[in-house]
Amino acid sequence: MLLLLMLGFGSVLLIGRVGVLLDDAAQARTAADAAALAGAADGRSAAISMARANGGELLEFSSESDTITVVVRVGRVSARARALITGAWVPA
Repeated sequence: MLLLLMLGFGSVLLIGRVGVLLDDAAQARTAADAAALAGAADGRSAAISMARANGGELLEFSSESDTITVVVRVGRVSARARALITGAWVPA
């Protein structure tokens, strides 16, 4: 009986940790996408601000020709995103 109780408790802990990692992964992807788009529009400082606003930390920022690439970390999970720099956006 005690063995089953311990096994059940261990399973709950494992599921909880996996859930946290999956949540961090989704948040890291969102923060990386937002940071890449902000970086394409306004440069590195905008990418840093957007990563922070989405709960992440900007680890890498590179600008090659017309492509911005960023790596953002949330918790123990990192995500990479790219955005293209195109012509100026003009609101309607």
